[in-house]
Amino acid sequence: MMRDDLTLFVRLLSLSRRYRGWMLAGAFFSVVTVLGNIALMAVAGWFLAAMAVAGVAGILINYLLPAALIRLFSIVRAGGRYLERLTTHEATFRLLSELRVWFYERLEPLAPARLQQFRGGDLLSRIHADIDTLHHAYLRVLVPVLVALAGIAVVVSVLSLYSASVALLALILLFAAGIVLPLIMRRAGERSGAWIIETRTALRAALVDCVQGMAELRVYGAAGRQARQIEHLTQRISAQEMRLSRLSGISEGSVGLCANFAMWGTLLIGVGLVSGGALQPSEFPMLGLLVLASFEAVGPLPLAFQKLGETFAAARRVFELVDARPQIVATDTPSPAPLDANLTFRGVRLRYDPRGPWALDGLDLDLAAGKCVAVVGASGAGKSSIVRLAVRFWEYQEGEVLLGGRDLRSYRTEDVRDLIAVVSQETHLFNTTILENLRIAAPDADEEAVIRAAQTAQIHDFIAGLPQGYETYVGEAGVRLSAGQARRIAIARALLKDAPILLLDEPTENLDPQTEQAVLEAIERLMAGRTVLLITHKLAVVQGRVDEVLVLEQGRIVERGTHAELMRRGGSYARYQDYLIETTE
Repeated sequence: MMRDDLTLFVRLLSLSRRYRGWMLAGAFFSVVTVLGNIALMAVAGWFLAAMAVAGVAGILINYLLPAALIRLFSIVRAGGRYLERLTTHEATFRLLSELRVWFYERLEPLAPARLQQFRGGDLLSRIHADIDTLHHAYLRVLVPVLVALAGIAVVVSVLSLYSASVALLALILLFAAGIVLPLIMRRAGERSGAWIIETRTALRAALVDCVQGMAELRVYGAAGRQARQIEHLTQRISAQEMRLSRLSGISEGSVGLCANFAMWGTLLIGVGLVSGGALQPSEFPMLGLLVLASFEAVGPLPLAFQKLGETFAAARRVFELVDARPQIVATDTPSPAPLDANLTFRGVRLRYDPRGPWALDGLDLDLAAGKCVAVVGASGAGKSSIVRLAVRFWEYQEGEVLLGGRDLRSYRTEDVRDLIAVVSQETHLFNTTILENLRIAAPDADEEAVIRAAQTAQIHDFIAGLPQGYETYVGEAGVRLSAGQARRIAIARALLKDAPILLLDEPTENLDPQTEQAVLEAIERLMAGRTVLLITHKLAVVQGRVDEVLVLEQGRIVERGTHAELMRRGGSYARYQDYLIETTE
């Protein structure tokens, strides 16, 4: 376990290479601050004792030099503390910023396939809380360890000039307070730290579920049960934090006990040295205060090592995602130039679980440039799987997919998504302005292009009527907009992207008839001049808008033809008619 922890710690530090200068500067000023404080205590003790001895003996003493040293070390301590705080926190904030970007860059290729097993609250906890926790590796572990090593080395070296016995005593007790006690605290706090990370994650996930699903919880009378679960998780966190607080108190008391033992032991040894003439009387209190102050160098270590359990638990959760292999492995070679705007599936087979059923089982589909093909079928037939394959969200196991006459796998994923626009039943809007949500598709689009796209999608009049117009914030997940308004913003986004291939995945799902009609009119404008694959189970969406209809059952196409041809055959499509009519009423 210790070897794994060391490997994990080294890996954490390797992420901070860019800010090594800031980190070393922070450690240097920390060492200067601690040594300045130790020297201040020692010189002050010597000065007071020397003045007392001189007064008793009636002799003169040069007090200017020690007084100047006291002022110097006071300035060093205060200035060093300021610079230490400045550099360590600058290093920490820079490191946290770097870690978040680094984590997102490795998280993005995993979406959505590898992230489906994680709850939204869990991912939020890893991105925010776990990344924040990682800074303890530098600020609370690396810096205190370097300060302790430097402090012990300097103090023991100085003490050895006066007495080997005092130096040995200080070394033993500094070792106990700086190494033995931290290791004990490390073992004692490891499980609690890991539990706190896990329970906080569960609590955040429960809170996110509660906020997002409040309406459903109230409808089904489950709000009280959710509240009790949140209360239970909160109590678990409080219990573990209480345990860690007790350990912190024990560790601080133990360090103080070691410091007092060292000081009193030094004074006992010093009495003999003064009696034997090996030590000047004025140096006697200096050694005691020097030893006592030296424990400032090791004081933070027990608490730092106690926090390692929490830090390593957070690191393992972060690296669990970072080390995951993406479902789609991006190619490094440039994408080929598409020959046309065709999308072709040949014998494609896909399943999401190696032991599960085939979601697509030998799919053959030809979507010619400029044509509109509809795929209909019951829920679970595999319709949405076609979209996931086309935009490279999932990898298929067998068959071939051609985009523009080229193998889909030969394209870079970003180039595939430049050629394809998607409008689905789940429109995600970010908690920013309508303008910024539209510009996701085309960041460089000017205001005129945005307004033109919104007008085509029949959403401009609504936006213009808002008090802040396009600068209106839509709220978390677009909560301030209706489903139809959000869907038309998605259509405007697709228009801004201006991709040659358009995939419509249940674009009118969960809309009332009046809103559905408005969305359909916007979709008709969006489809003009594009290669379109329309996935739906609604008759109103299919009739009069498509060149061919494909009927999908259990991942296989069982019928194909125009709407009229399929109705005349009286097969699966005709049997869907009653269901399709019901869903449009």
